[in-house]
Amino acid sequence: MAKVLLIDDEDKFRQSLAERLLLRGYENIALNNGHDAIKTIRREPDIDVVILDRQMPGMTGEQVLRELKQFKPELQVIMLTGYGSMDSAVETGKLDAYTYLEKPYDFDRLVTTIDAARKHKVRAMEKHEIPHIEKGSLLKWLVGVHNYRPGVVALGILIFTLISFMPTPNRMMNILSQGKRPLVEHSATGKMVDDPTDPIMGYASYNKMKPGETITQYYSRSYKLERTVKDEYGQKVEMRGLKPEEAAFRAKVMLGILAVGALFWASGALPIGITALLVGVFMYFLGVLRPDDIAQAYAKDAVIFVFGVLVVALAIGKTGLNRRIGLLLLGPSTSLPKLLFLFLPMIGIACAFLSEHALVAFIMPLFMIVYASSIRNAGVEEDRSLAVMLVLSLCFAANCGGPGSPAAGGRNAVMVGILGDYGVAPSFSQWVTYGLPFVPVMGLVIAAYFYLTFRRKLQVKTLNVSAIVHQAAEKIGPMNRMEYITAAIMILLVTLWITASDSLGMGGPVILAIVLLNVFRIVTWADVSKIQWEVVALYASACALGKGLAATGAALYMADVFLNMMPEFLRSGVGLAVTCSLFTGTCTQFMSDGATVSAIGPITVPMATLTGTHPWMVGFASAFASSFAHMLLIGTPNNAIAYAMAKDPVTGKQLVTLGDFMKHGFIVLLLSWAVLWGWLFFGYWRWIGF
Repeated sequence: MAKVLLIDDEDKFRQSLAERLLLRGYENIALNNGHDAIKTIRREPDIDVVILDRQMPGMTGEQVLRELKQFKPELQVIMLTGYGSMDSAVETGKLDAYTYLEKPYDFDRLVTTIDAARKHKVRAMEKHEIPHIEKGSLLKWLVGVHNYRPGVVALGILIFTLISFMPTPNRMMNILSQGKRPLVEHSATGKMVDDPTDPIMGYASYNKMKPGETITQYYSRSYKLERTVKDEYGQKVEMRGLKPEEAAFRAKVMLGILAVGALFWASGALPIGITALLVGVFMYFLGVLRPDDIAQAYAKDAVIFVFGVLVVALAIGKTGLNRRIGLLLLGPSTSLPKLLFLFLPMIGIACAFLSEHALVAFIMPLFMIVYASSIRNAGVEEDRSLAVMLVLSLCFAANCGGPGSPAAGGRNAVMVGILGDYGVAPSFSQWVTYGLPFVPVMGLVIAAYFYLTFRRKLQVKTLNVSAIVHQAAEKIGPMNRMEYITAAIMILLVTLWITASDSLGMGGPVILAIVLLNVFRIVTWADVSKIQWEVVALYASACALGKGLAATGAALYMADVFLNMMPEFLRSGVGLAVTCSLFTGTCTQFMSDGATVSAIGPITVPMATLTGTHPWMVGFASAFASSFAHMLLIGTPNNAIAYAMAKDPVTGKQLVTLGDFMKHGFIVLLLSWAVLWGWLFFGYWRWIGF
């Protein structure tokens, strides 16, 4: 039963109502003024519902309501007054009162309202991200709820401690203590270049190492972790870098952060943004990098890009331009099979040549309109299966557009650069020839998975996306001035991404777009503040995580361990391509796709030259698999953007959870590998050759 706080200055009425509520089983506290009510709410956390009089001496009901909501926004307040008016009802509605009742009241109606208000409190707690744990056993408390799982937090701390303070593996010490090989003469140009067979050249920044310098020495020098050594007289003697043991500890810390971050993000042990900040906390306090370097790692171009895309998507939805885009892309989707088997391959191919992140951001608001319209037409309150199917199928199909062309993402540009270092960079058309055939096949496989998985679970039995999109577009009439301006800015933005991303990055053009949208009064600063900042923090922490793993040598150690676990027959030819794709596809779940290719590509391409395997086979395998970041939000902006927008348009409830990404993303990851190996490696590639 709900615990009720009753506030009314009429003694007889208050006492009578309190006794009647007690007879019905409602524990209650009865007070005669607002000041005592505020104090009571602060010390009594179990109160569910407040029955509040409007006109009282000292503080009015509206003043008490404002104070209560400021301290406990989830608290449900029933205004019960004998001095009702339209103005007072409107005012209490603005202050988020649950309902407004007038005296004399019907007691049975009041009881029904109290029960309804208590149930609504749970939704309010979800809206305000307040954990709601039912009273019970210690196990219930440990399991907790989304964003508050004490048992998982304790497990994460234990895992971090074990990884960080475990004895340093000999192989890690060998890698951190191994010196860079001397420069060699390039056979074609005659220039002195890095030895392509050097096993420690696993991180792009390592090409700045001096011959003979170890990873530990380079890590200390480049990130200014050296310290001054003084003699017995206090005079400066030398600058001394980290010892291999100290560098190894920091590498183990990064592995521990990786494990904890993956666990917390996957389970929802803490809010996404808090876990994102926790990555930085560990890096700061355990000395992985200096404060300025950690801040720079959090503020990468990719982070600005994610922030900007969320703002631009808000502008597109605000003007209604997303509905016009939907008409073009979703016109043929008159049924569930057509939506999945026609739209998904088409969106995958589009993402091979245009910004997949932008397309996801453009389409997600439209999918939320489709979701809201579909459940309303079906007469159901919620259909989470429909939401999960729409959001994840779009997200995974966009991810799998990555192999289609070099324009599909920064990871592909990184791989072209790595292959160029060895004089075998493919042209745009050559990349498309080897990669694009993967995209529509994978789109059909994703469509089949979601169709077979969800068709019997959907409460919405008839799904005509095309009709809903047409209705949504017709409601707003023909395009207006704001839409034309927004469309022009979008064309400029995409043009800059395609033509100038090498010099401006992905973040520069999107910041320009935001400024232009504000100049034309399409987006205000208040609009910018409404985006889901925790997603921006999440992707920032992913960049910092990738930086720390690579800089400390932890990423190189992981690559070495994984590759050494592979049997001999998987270390050359198609077997090596399978191995590289397997490792890259695993690592890209925890690091950004660009960071994954940057860390792994320089390892795998030299391995190809050593074993007589064509570098394209291994390079393509690594780059393609880096787009399979389906399981966690940190792997790609697509996931982060889709998660940020997957909210019920009416209630604001999060419709797709991190667990949904983990569960369905794991299966689609396995399917992605299967299509990559079965269709490309052992089929199409053998047919066209290298």
